[in-house]
Amino acid sequence: MCGIAGIIGSKANKATILQMLDSQKHRGPDFTDFYIEENRLALGHNRLSIIDLSNNANQPFTSDCGNFVMVFNGEIYNYIELKKELQSRYLFKTQSDTEVLLNAYKEWGKSCLDKLNGMFAFAIWNKKEQSLFVARDRFGVKPLYYHFEDSNFRFASEIKTIFTSGVEKVPNDTVWSSFFSEGSYGLPNETFWKNIQQLPGGHCLTFKDNAFQIEKWYSFENRTQNLFHHFEKNEEEYITNLLLKAINLRFRADVPVGFNLSGGLDSSTLLALIDQQNIDKSAVEAFTFVTNDERYDELIWVKSMLENRNFNLNVCELTAHEIPDLSLKMAQHQMEPYGGIPTIAYSKIFQAASQKGVKVLLDGQGSDEAWAGYDYYLNNSQSIVQGVTKSPFRTQVLDAEFAHISQKTVYEKPFEDPLLNLQYRDLFYTKIPRALRFNDRVSMLYGTELREPFLDFELVEYVFSRPTNFKIQNGVQKWMLRKIAEKFLQKDLVLAPKRPLQTPQREWLSEDLKEWVREEVATLYQHNWFNKKELETELNGFFNGDNQSSFHIWQWINAAQLLK
Repeated sequence: MCGIAGIIGSKANKATILQMLDSQKHRGPDFTDFYIEENRLALGHNRLSIIDLSNNANQPFTSDCGNFVMVFNGEIYNYIELKKELQSRYLFKTQSDTEVLLNAYKEWGKSCLDKLNGMFAFAIWNKKEQSLFVARDRFGVKPLYYHFEDSNFRFASEIKTIFTSGVEKVPNDTVWSSFFSEGSYGLPNETFWKNIQQLPGGHCLTFKDNAFQIEKWYSFENRTQNLFHHFEKNEEEYITNLLLKAINLRFRADVPVGFNLSGGLDSSTLLALIDQQNIDKSAVEAFTFVTNDERYDELIWVKSMLENRNFNLNVCELTAHEIPDLSLKMAQHQMEPYGGIPTIAYSKIFQAASQKGVKVLLDGQGSDEAWAGYDYYLNNSQSIVQGVTKSPFRTQVLDAEFAHISQKTVYEKPFEDPLLNLQYRDLFYTKIPRALRFNDRVSMLYGTELREPFLDFELVEYVFSRPTNFKIQNGVQKWMLRKIAEKFLQKDLVLAPKRPLQTPQREWLSEDLKEWVREEVATLYQHNWFNKKELETELNGFFNGDNQSSFHIWQWINAAQLLK
């Protein structure tokens, strides 16, 4: 996993590409380099060395024929199998997945994307055709932002990298208004900043002759429709093997690999599947975070899960007094609103892993969406904040004109089954896109790579396409996953109850950090998006006990820090 950046146009020069790379050097601290055709093209790369640590695998990477130059962020997990397909026609000089990817593109063109199992965002420059091909993985695990103006096309792994290249930081009022009004983080192609777009997951882009075209290369809808009536002889065994394969592929690395744990089903299943791998368990580190509040911490369940297992547990503590500094640091790296104190707590895991030299971590992201694990899949609630009865939004604090430009987000519903449409929304529009963005920034901030085996595309497609009673049976959610997990977990293991809140965010914001919150929100009083009197009223109400949800408070803190 790395950072990529580039410019096509008259603004392409050494000084600018170096500034861009410097702004995202945390993503790839091991090596930085660039390829340039002055005033025409610049491609840059920050390398985090994971597979083939030699200098031969450094990027930008040029094909043997000299015509193609590539910058690539991510991992191609099935690179060994693809290399076997290609090695009769190509002479490989490295052991890297980078070289496999570039040769796969030379061999199959855009169709190579269908063969890739991985997380990726890459750009390939064709010198002869003077064209750029850019692609992003199926679920958008790896980021890709771009900006096109005045005949200059810029792209990068992070938004702030594009700002560094000279693009003005102008808020996208419509996205911000929708965020405050309904909690939307924008559509898959949008950002919170005007004229900065993101390439959606499962899409590719071709830039040539000062124009670009975007195409959807991955059709999850078609692939799952084709699986609806397909059943294996032993479904449980087949899905178990898909899970084991997903874990096995994500242990491919030439650096230490660890994993993140909470006390719930997803983590316990991840742990059990890792335990089945043929690896030296004593070399694999486990990580979990705590806030030293027994109402939220899951340490007792995590320790119970690890009993009689050979994994070393690292407990990563977050305290309230760290929040002011860490929240600003996080805002400057996310450059968009993010998920509050839970995201900051999660970042402590990657900081600890980096300090221990563990460059790769696995977690359980994606299980709830594929296996129908959220409570609203059962009760048909449309709330985006779980565990609350009152609306988490405070639209009365918004200026009337600003509030009016909010656009109600309409999500595609490609399936007849309402449950599938909810899952589809969460996979491609809401839960997964924002969680992947949060997690990419927190992991890369500390030069670590996060891998999500439950988002293996073959696994997600198959599980998603199973009948409802595979996911929910007699009111029990993630039914088949529980059944599979039971085969590997000790019989008396008690899991942490599923809870809507992971940290004492509302307690800290209303008590320990009260004065800091007041100072942050006060910076919005003069902003034309807000009504000062209403803001003060709502803030005082929160401090005086109206704090079932702290989502609106964190929205305002996000805005205060990002709009400075």
